[in-house]
Amino acid sequence: MALIQYVLIGVFVVSTVVGYLLIHNVPSRLHTPLMSGMNALSGVTILGALLATATALSSNNPVVGYIFGSLAIILAMINVAGGFSVTNRMLKMFGRKKETDE
Repeated sequence: MALIQYVLIGVFVVSTVVGYLLIHNVPSRLHTPLMSGMNALSGVTILGALLATATALSSNNPVVGYIFGSLAIILAMINVAGGFSVTNRMLKMFGRKKETDE
């Protein structure tokens, strides 16, 4: 493997460990607001997956790149849609209740 691949694997491993440690130390009452903020960053993940898929298609084995790139795009879109859905439900809990006249 080329040196850049080892660097990318190292960055992935370090970011995974740091992300786990950061989220693990956050109090549970702050998880939902943090998740709603992460929805915006998931859009950046989708752009990165699109770019990686386009780059992989011009490589020696475009089928593998296409499969992994498509999987990354699908999973990122599920993350965005699910995150916005949960955030919307959370915000509805804080809205005013409709008064019914009986």
